[in-house]
Amino acid sequence: MARVPLLQMSGISLTFGGDPVFHDLDLVVQPGDRVALVGRNGSGKSTLMKVMAGLVEPDAGEVIVPPGLSVGYMEQDPDMSGFATLGDFAAATLEPGEMYRVERAGEGLKFDPARAVETASGGERRRAALARLMAEAPDLMLLDEPTNHLDIEAIGWLEDELKATRAGFVLISHDRAFLRELTRATLWIDRGMVRRQERGFADFEAWRDKIWEDEDMARHKMDRKIKSEARWAVEGISARRKRNMGRVRALQDLRAERAAMIRRQGAAAMALASGPKSGKKVIEARGLAKSYGGKTIVKGFDLLVQRGDRVAFVGPNGVGKTTLIKMLLGQVAPDEGTVQLGTNLVPAIFDQSRDQLDDDMTLWDSLTGDPEMRVSGKADQIMVRGQPKHVVGYLKEFLFDDRQARAPVRSLSGGEKARLLLAKLMARESNLLVLDEPTNDLDVETLDLLQELLDDYDGTVLLVSHDRDFLDRVATTTVAMEGNGRATVYAGGWSDYRSQRQDDESEKIEKSKPKAEKLKQDKPAQEGLSFTEKHRLEKLPAIIDRLGAEIAKLEEFMADPDLFAKEPVKFQKATEALVERQKALADAEEEWLMLEEKAEG
Repeated sequence: MARVPLLQMSGISLTFGGDPVFHDLDLVVQPGDRVALVGRNGSGKSTLMKVMAGLVEPDAGEVIVPPGLSVGYMEQDPDMSGFATLGDFAAATLEPGEMYRVERAGEGLKFDPARAVETASGGERRRAALARLMAEAPDLMLLDEPTNHLDIEAIGWLEDELKATRAGFVLISHDRAFLRELTRATLWIDRGMVRRQERGFADFEAWRDKIWEDEDMARHKMDRKIKSEARWAVEGISARRKRNMGRVRALQDLRAERAAMIRRQGAAAMALASGPKSGKKVIEARGLAKSYGGKTIVKGFDLLVQRGDRVAFVGPNGVGKTTLIKMLLGQVAPDEGTVQLGTNLVPAIFDQSRDQLDDDMTLWDSLTGDPEMRVSGKADQIMVRGQPKHVVGYLKEFLFDDRQARAPVRSLSGGEKARLLLAKLMARESNLLVLDEPTNDLDVETLDLLQELLDDYDGTVLLVSHDRDFLDRVATTTVAMEGNGRATVYAGGWSDYRSQRQDDESEKIEKSKPKAEKLKQDKPAQEGLSFTEKHRLEKLPAIIDRLGAEIAKLEEFMADPDLFAKEPVKFQKATEALVERQKALADAEEEWLMLEEKAEG
């Protein structure tokens, strides 16, 4: 028996400002579908989702939701007028006595249902909108960037809830780990076309790259054919005019077809320029302690940040990550302890609150009105890394077009606002980058480019993020803030931190067991592995694979024969990193061999 779709879209066309967003689009969402909706910032992902939710009326076509089925949409900017508290808003569509659903979601998403709407932050409002959707439990959930403003614990809760639900869902997110874990199909919006693949986001990039490769091959073949036919037309058309007009018309058709091919939008031409080199020691903190209103942020905290480090700060929302960074930068005084800043520091700061952007200003004025970017006597130019550049030309490097230059900032999508902030940040030279949630709303290609830029950046990076994949790709050190003043420094990114923390917890459990129980367990352990050793043996293959991949990447980078002459600093850093990872790999392989032999008795 055929399944009844949760939602069906037929012949959907939509135009904004003369440009078609979608044309003759057909789409079906089936029961149990878990779909990633991906595409470049500004490609129409949120618009398509609003059409699905019935909030945007298409110019043509119809959206069908069968009778008895419900569709729920998580609003980015919910209208809470008329509601006293966040809980009132979240429970508005529930039956009496079902407030427990909101309270449960509120506990997982970490928002207070009793919070007054008028005092709630934008993040709290979005969490209330997400709680409302989760409490409603519709047959189809439409989730537009649900992980924004969630900390990693809340993201984990939402991940578990979506894994357990029987509802179908369509999901827009910049969080690749979240998408990989949850989705089983992918919708890709690319240049007004919507493609579907019956595989999750884990296979998206390989699928996308294959489509682009096929397009390039088809374009190359057509160019060669046009060139060949054009040569024939020039050399022989006069002698064979009557017999071959059909071939001439075919050449014209080929040229028209080639012109109609929509060229892919290139990657943003983002660039980071390091300013003067800082001292080797960038920040040294000793014995830091700080409390606000009886809440302890840190206590007895030590940290040494050296030039080139990438230090990530993770922990629940409100734990004090931004406060700690401000102490390390000398912007907030600690209650106890000292912070010593290195020499010649030139910081640049990306602020997650986006206070640097005025929604009523145009993109043009946002750049030219910045005192640090202004060029005296030139109304249409800005200073970019020490050189004057035309405003529109610089905006195009970040994938904004001519019309957007004079549009208000409020007209931008969340990802476009993030790109504009990056444009302001990257116009400055710096040797210390402070990035507070830089990944929110960015598309996959821009995230990849940002990671590459940070890899090549000669300065130091302090990073706050809840994006686990991005943390693993960028961070060399992780500061885990777990509340009650506990802030622990771990080597590596998110996965390394979690692995080391589990090892620490296992050791604590072993130490806390009664002596008699330990003796009883230790006797057979002599013939096999302890709990901690067994856990370590399970983790080592992944560590060995990761180290091997990093070594291969470094060896490929250093294979350039001109690298030492052109980039001696990068060559030295790569050499040191290669030696370090080769030693770590040898140690890990030796440890694995020892534990494997012990496990076999």
